[in-house]
Amino acid sequence: MSFAPVPHQFDKIADFSLDPSVSIPEAVLERAALLLVDTLGVAAGAASLDVSRIAREFAVDFHGASSDKHSATLLFDGRRCARPGAAWALATQIDNLDGHDGYNPTKGHIGCALVPALFAYAEQSLDLTGRQALTALAVGYEIAARAGVALHATTADYHTSGAWNALGVATLGAHLRRQTPEVLRQAMGIAEYHGPRSQMMREIANPTMLHDGSGMGALVGISSLIQAERGFIGAPAITVEGADVTHIWGDLGQDWTLLRNYIKPYPICRWAHGALEGVRVLMVEHAVTGPEIETLEVATFAESAALYSGLPTTTSEAQYSLGFALASLLVHGRIGPEHITGAGLRNADVAKIHARITVREEPRHSARFPAGRWSDVTAILRDGRRLSSGDVNARGGPEAPMPEADIRAKLDAMAGHVLSAGRISALWDMKERLLQPNTLFSELTALVTRAPDQ
Repeated sequence: MSFAPVPHQFDKIADFSLDPSVSIPEAVLERAALLLVDTLGVAAGAASLDVSRIAREFAVDFHGASSDKHSATLLFDGRRCARPGAAWALATQIDNLDGHDGYNPTKGHIGCALVPALFAYAEQSLDLTGRQALTALAVGYEIAARAGVALHATTADYHTSGAWNALGVATLGAHLRRQTPEVLRQAMGIAEYHGPRSQMMREIANPTMLHDGSGMGALVGISSLIQAERGFIGAPAITVEGADVTHIWGDLGQDWTLLRNYIKPYPICRWAHGALEGVRVLMVEHAVTGPEIETLEVATFAESAALYSGLPTTTSEAQYSLGFALASLLVHGRIGPEHITGAGLRNADVAKIHARITVREEPRHSARFPAGRWSDVTAILRDGRRLSSGDVNARGGPEAPMPEADIRAKLDAMAGHVLSAGRISALWDMKERLLQPNTLFSELTALVTRAPDQ
């Protein structure tokens, strides 16, 4: 395939990405701080998963660094390995609890790869302030969002997030390391070329520890920048410099997509969240409980209807199982890590309700994807009543924001089984402290590099 970059298109992107004093609205930095803390809560909650242990052990054993200047500390662990390996391990850890933020138009996730990269890069910058770190994170979010939209718009396959969030990782690092436009250009080209163009629907049909490919996105993004810094040449990134994506980059620095990233209420695939909101509506407005339900009918968009239909036996299957998520919410009133791991996978009450759930695709909901995650649910109760949620969208994005109190409660739910209450409170407080002019980012690093408390 032939490709001719659009002259000067990259220049504007580099100007935005590399400007150390780039002007970012305060609301954007505040949202970046909230997304950062929320993501770290998911990372902590995932620390005890088998996949997380495997990822960290693999990184320590096979991603060695020749010196400390090339290494980074594994979060919620304390051991060190090479920067690309540290980012890969943490992104894999976050991805596998599946409670992290996302951006609807990309049909995927950004912070899952960017937050691990931020810590891997920042450890070598002891004088980095919180505001500088949040600025770099915001820049990375904006680049990754547009790279994701551009890749989906120019390819036929539905790929995982690692295919495009790698470009945001490379850009975040180039911003922090005050790199030149030429280094950034080569890094983006390498990251796009080597990004994992993995098939998302294959993972949906057969849920595994691979999840959304963000581990490889983080690894590729950091590796690409390191290679470019040393003179490695990459092909120009089509999703950045192509004529058919010019319109996607035209509002960079003006329209802040970061403000439209959603926060998940539950550690479950986002495609299930519309139906979960429908069940939550029935529970709140009609006081419906699991034992009352004779059958639960779910109408949802095609991708949601394609989620794993069986009764899960693994955490990966549970996170991609619509019926299991709905049954868990009805039984427990919430969904935390304990409900999708260990004994939570074998709960008899959840299994009983799971057997009463039917799912079908509804064309009107499919037509609104990926802009929204719409569904409606109808409960037929044992007393003969028929209750419907009406059309509902997933909660946690700008169309249905979560109250800050709910986000704080989520932090407890995600991390409460591994971190002390004091450590969780200190982590929550950092979303405000990082915005203060003289706060060093290392204050947050000190909170998250230590091993879990319990």
